[in-house]
Amino acid sequence: MNTNLIIREAKVQDAKSLVEIYAHYVKNSAVSFEYKVPTVEEFEDRIRHITEKYPYIVCLKEDKIVGYAYASAYSSREAYNWTAASSIYVDKEFRRQGIGVLLYKELEDRLRKQGIINLLAGVAYIENEDQYLTKDSYNFHTKMGYEEVAHMKAIGKKFDHWYDLIWLQKKL
Repeated sequence: MNTNLIIREAKVQDAKSLVEIYAHYVKNSAVSFEYKVPTVEEFEDRIRHITEKYPYIVCLKEDKIVGYAYASAYSSREAYNWTAASSIYVDKEFRRQGIGVLLYKELEDRLRKQGIINLLAGVAYIENEDQYLTKDSYNFHTKMGYEEVAHMKAIGKKFDHWYDLIWLQKKL
């Protein structure tokens, strides 16, 4: 694994870099079901809100943010307090360099210390890959020990195509 990668907590000041990473996925893929790239201010608010209760981390390579991951509430109902949902995005130029693995290991460690025992990931999916979606995210999560627990068919429409959503779960 790359030794010049550093993981640290996300800061509100990171929002611009995070939007730049996320914009690729919003504009060019069905990985995110958002249609419009959030503003830097919206991302700042997201960071503030998420970090009130959950970890939000970034990965740096030579002082450049090359990926980020965070957890959020699966549901606001109290019975779900031991369950969180995860999200991860890696700069398109830095994929397949171990950044995702490093981010998720750190995120999972922090969540365990926080008392979270179930981690969920909602992954966009299509049986036959197209120009907007591959099975990379699904394969990454299963490699990281996540198991499929729900498969919702044709639930999100983007770029005039219908995409499935698969919920994956990992016991921490």
